[in-house]
Amino acid sequence: MTSSTLPLRERTPRRIAFSQKLGRWDIKFSPYLYISPFFLLFALVGLFPLLYTGWVSLHRWDLIAGQGPMVWFDNFTWVLQQRQFWIALRNTLSIFLLSAVPQIVFALLIAAVLDTNLRGRTFWRMSVLLPYIVMPVAVALIFSNMFGDRYGLVNTTLGHLGIPAIQWHSDPFASQFAIATMVNFRWTGYNALILLAGMQAIPRDLYESAAIDGAGRVRRFFSITIPQLRPTLIFVIITATIGGLQIFDEPRLFDQNGTGGANQQWMTLTLYLYNLGWGQLDFGRAAAVAWLLFLIIVVIGLINLAITRRISSNGGVQR
Repeated sequence: MTSSTLPLRERTPRRIAFSQKLGRWDIKFSPYLYISPFFLLFALVGLFPLLYTGWVSLHRWDLIAGQGPMVWFDNFTWVLQQRQFWIALRNTLSIFLLSAVPQIVFALLIAAVLDTNLRGRTFWRMSVLLPYIVMPVAVALIFSNMFGDRYGLVNTTLGHLGIPAIQWHSDPFASQFAIATMVNFRWTGYNALILLAGMQAIPRDLYESAAIDGAGRVRRFFSITIPQLRPTLIFVIITATIGGLQIFDEPRLFDQNGTGGANQQWMTLTLYLYNLGWGQLDFGRAAAVAWLLFLIIVVIGLINLAITRRISSNGGVQR
């Protein structure tokens, strides 16, 4: 009687080789090992500082004495009662709107132009990224001199045209506009390249079909490009929101003092946090401001995400 004809209960079960087990473990666990470095790095440099900042915000904490007694939410209450906090919040939102909205609009237009059959496309695509690689300190120093009150390039040009000089460092709107210009100079080209990558992933047959149906370039842009760019637009808007609300270098270097102006005309939340932490050496209250800023960014980011999804879902490919 051969082994193939033995009853089922008399057959000897085959043992799985170790190499086969290793292969199964590789298929099952290797994807988690591949992505684990990111999560480990994020936990080390992202999650842990965030949680530790929350712990500091619940204590009296200064640079010399270190950790003091736990005061729970007294630091948050004190911060919310300060007039400077609300001024800083107003300035932050104002600079954010003056920078993020034009930045995304111009980035879309630049990306649309770069997506056409230009001569020397590689050169133009590289050139829009040049402002991004310039150091923020250099950008702030150059633009702060351009927007000088007496001898700045902008006011000198306006004087030749017979237009009164603008007080860039004393007028709240003018100072915030100047800072937003610095931000747009650095980040518009970067966002344009991200949007360009999204545009190049759109199937070209959609444009060809729309052109055959008689749709013009503008119609194709709003009916095909914008709806198909939904994931990329969401990413750009969220990153612009995070960066715009965390702005620090430009307002810090806009004048020699770096305190946000004599009357806090352009003092942002990050500047207010910096002044509390390193100016008054009150790390507990500075940490409370940091957590409030984090919550504000989360709320505004969720609002932007909802609006973007709503606008994108209403559009479709129309032929």
